[in-house]
Amino acid sequence: MKLDILAFASHPDDIELGCAGTLIAHIADGKKVGIIDLTQGELGTRGTPETRLQEAEDASRIMGLAIRENLGFADGFFQNDKAHQLKVVEMIRKYKPELVIMNAIYDRHPDHGRGSDLVSESCFKSGLKMIKTQNESGEEQDAWRPKAVYHYIQDRFITPDVVVDVTAHWDKKMETIRAFKSQFFNPDDTSPNTYISSPEFLDFIESRAKEMGHSIGVTYGEGFTKERNIGVKSLFDLI
Repeated sequence: MKLDILAFASHPDDIELGCAGTLIAHIADGKKVGIIDLTQGELGTRGTPETRLQEAEDASRIMGLAIRENLGFADGFFQNDKAHQLKVVEMIRKYKPELVIMNAIYDRHPDHGRGSDLVSESCFKSGLKMIKTQNESGEEQDAWRPKAVYHYIQDRFITPDVVVDVTAHWDKKMETIRAFKSQFFNPDDTSPNTYISSPEFLDFIESRAKEMGHSIGVTYGEGFTKERNIGVKSLFDLI
C-alpha cells in the first residue's frame, strides 16, 4: 500500500499529542496516512505494553488510519545505528510515502530527539539504491525517498516553520488522546501519578495548540519544523 503521509513516533501516543489533528485533517481530505511506532512504550510508569498497543489501535480507528505498525525497538535504549536504520528504511520503502513526519528535533524525553535523528537519517538512506533491504516475502525493495520531512513539536517549545490549522478536527484529536486511558488523567485510575497524567497536562496541550493557532489567526494549530525550505508556486498558497 502506498501512503501519502507516514508518521513516526518513538512511543505510542507521541503522534496523538503532537500532530493527530494534522493527520486527521489530511485523512478528511482523502489522503492515505499511516503511523509507525518505534517502541511499545514499555518503560512507562502506567499501563503495560499490551494496553498501550490496544490504546494505539483504538486511536488509529478514531483517526481513520490506513495502517499502523510497531517496530518493537527497546524503549529508552534504541539507537540511531545501522540495524535500527535498516528497519526504518524497510518501512519507508514498503509504504513509499510522499511526506514523512517524525518526532521533535529535541525534547524533554531523550527518545524523542533520538527517534527524530534515526528517522531523518533513514529517510535519506532509503533513497540510496546500493543499500539493500527486503520485504516480508524476501523480495528486494526499491529505493524510495520522501519528497519532504517534517518534525512535530512536543513538550519543549520550538519555534515552528509551518503551522497547520486543525480547528475543525480538534475534538477528534482530543478523542485520540483520551483513547490512551492508561496514560492521561482519569480520576478513577489509582496508578502512580506521572508528568502526563494530571489534568493540567491536557490543559497544556490545548494551550499550546491555541498558541500555535493564534499565530496564524485560527483557534487551534499544530506546529512543525522543516529540514529544507518550503517551496510554493504562489505567495497566495501561504494564506
